[in-house]
Amino acid sequence: MADQLIGVHVGPGLTEDNELDAGGPLARAAEMDADAVQVFLADPQGWKAPKPRPDAEALLASDVAVFVHAPYVLNVASTNNRIRIPSRKLLGQHAAASAAVGARGMVVHGGHVLGKDDPATGVDNWRKTFARQAEDGGFGLPVLIENTAGGDGAMARELDAVARLWEAVGEFGAGFVLDTCHAWCAGWDLTRVVDDVRAITGRIDLVHLNNSRDPAGSGRDRHAPLGAGEIPLELLLGVARAAGAPVVLETPGDAAGHAEEITLLREALAG
Repeated sequence: MADQLIGVHVGPGLTEDNELDAGGPLARAAEMDADAVQVFLADPQGWKAPKPRPDAEALLASDVAVFVHAPYVLNVASTNNRIRIPSRKLLGQHAAASAAVGARGMVVHGGHVLGKDDPATGVDNWRKTFARQAEDGGFGLPVLIENTAGGDGAMARELDAVARLWEAVGEFGAGFVLDTCHAWCAGWDLTRVVDDVRAITGRIDLVHLNNSRDPAGSGRDRHAPLGAGEIPLELLLGVARAAGAPVVLETPGDAAGHAEEITLLREALAG
């Protein structure tokens, strides 16, 4: 597909005073000639609700596609009330804030239960999260669940776990984010991963196209630049091509390096 959106993760793009940092995400997109940006709306390791963004109107009006990544601390699957209940609340707050800036989707990790807990309980906690939100009119934008690289009791590490999760949340319109580094490190076969995922979810809404610093099946989550990791570049390009979905790079590197990766991807996907 020549018209696949190609973007990059740029973080919050804000200072601690909630002012634009060096022009904010749209300036980063222009600098790298990106079609899309993925942003945080608050501290990804914190529990604070997002503040209204100073660039909200600009993001809404822009041709640049916006995706939001929810905080990493969120875990609606947890059996711990002190984590699950605040996670549900924060997920709703971030969804509302994401919709307010015109985001096309909000990425959230699948989460996990503790080793002593039945993963089925975590799956049901996800179902309850969507069901309760549906009673209030839904999330206001697609919630995109991302596969993870490791962890016992994970909701979205193994393909069969994703299948159990989708049986519970698919009816609510949950979307799927395929992270290539996570899939590689979880031992998924990248030559057929798009077909495998679609057979389960019926959809891939976004691709996090990342190489890996670690070998296949390692269970580790350490991203590498597109052409400088353990995953052959052609394998990554094949995933992006087959998925036909927007691509966001979460690779390490500076703006110049990301601009080169975007150019490489654009040429490869247009060919």
